[in-house]
Amino acid sequence: MGLIRIAGLPAIEELEKEGWRIIEPEDKRTRLRILILNLMPLKQQTERQLLRRLAAAEPVTEAVFLTTASYVSTHVDPEHLKTNYKTFSQIRKEDWDGLIITGAPVEHMAFEEVAYWEELTQIMAWSEEHVHSVLHICWGAQAGLYYHYGIPKRSLEQKQFGIYPHHIVTAGRLTERMEEPFPAPHSRHTFTAKEDVEKVKELQLVAESPLAGVYLLVDEKRRSVFVTGHSEYEADTLAQEYRRDLGKGLPIELPYHYFPGDDAEKEPVSVWDRHSETLFDNWLRLYVSSV
Repeated sequence: MGLIRIAGLPAIEELEKEGWRIIEPEDKRTRLRILILNLMPLKQQTERQLLRRLAAAEPVTEAVFLTTASYVSTHVDPEHLKTNYKTFSQIRKEDWDGLIITGAPVEHMAFEEVAYWEELTQIMAWSEEHVHSVLHICWGAQAGLYYHYGIPKRSLEQKQFGIYPHHIVTAGRLTERMEEPFPAPHSRHTFTAKEDVEKVKELQLVAESPLAGVYLLVDEKRRSVFVTGHSEYEADTLAQEYRRDLGKGLPIELPYHYFPGDDAEKEPVSVWDRHSETLFDNWLRLYVSSV
């Protein structure tokens, strides 16, 4: 268990203060090399969230962050990207154990209208030969399902927003040691229809929610995992999103089953941590490191 230090990355310093095991790069122990394509607007928040999950997993991991060259985020200091991120052209000749494709706030746009869509499709095509296993999260899952299988995303009348109960549909490697029912966060305006998934023989529905729908999907042959929610979220992430939308005057309901007693003044608790840690650990141990 442990995470290889990324020199100068604030998230590493935060995790070290929390007590997570940070290993110096010179250490010769075996590690999994994980590439993280971070498409979320709040880069540093997402860095911390994902690195915390990697740090909690059994295998030692070395993470490298990837950003798009075709679109430059306006929500982060350019110097942070320049110092801590690579672009696809810099890593495309290398092989990687795992790739994480994050969510992105572009759900209302057609995939082809997204500024970096062509670059993302190049990365997804490249990953089939150069990455052992890919984990797709939220919009990243929708993008992967659309690119690889032609599955469309569908619009919701109201934002799927909150902590929802899920149950296992098909037990397997990904659900090893996973308790059920288990809670997981969702924050999205679109969804993947179960009937669309059932048309694709390569895909296996692993877990779903009676309220939030399809949650976990696996393509065993490709070693691809698709997660429609945000199990990596910290306790206050949905609260931040809720207050942000309120501040913008957007129509937003209280996150489902999130604030204690549905009181937005009370501090939420990340009741999904155990599920999230199990999910990431299973992916790393049983899909990324297994041959």
